[in-house]
Amino acid sequence: MPTPSPAPTAGNASLLRRFAGFLVDWVLSSLVTFLLLPYDLVLEPGQQPPLLLGVPESSWAVVGVFFVLNVVLVSLTGSTVGHRLMSLQVWQVRPGVFPLQVVVRSALAALVLPALFTAGGRGLHDVAAGTRIVRPGGEPPAA
Repeated sequence: MPTPSPAPTAGNASLLRRFAGFLVDWVLSSLVTFLLLPYDLVLEPGQQPPLLLGVPESSWAVVGVFFVLNVVLVSLTGSTVGHRLMSLQVWQVRPGVFPLQVVVRSALAALVLPALFTAGGRGLHDVAAGTRIVRPGGEPPAA
């Protein structure tokens, strides 16, 4: 379960580790989407996929699966599959209802851009949600 605040034995997660974890989660979401909802696999050659706001519906489905997987896994375990593979965990740094913070964090992470920009070593989605992604047992974060 996520800890209310980072312990002295937790280190900051590098941008490379966070990106690799995100990539694993996105690929997993894509696989789940296309196994359960084979949108583009049923198209005839040359046929256009159905669009929603100019984007194929299958792409929106991947974003939805990514969001749901993140909310469920981080709320229950403090990490997603990608986080776990990269030895990362999401912790609270601001008091609040953790599952609600995870919903905010996941919604912003699904937009991708807030996760690319950092403030004090944290993605903007983490800053907005009051969370931090850390490497438990790593080097202590710089003051």
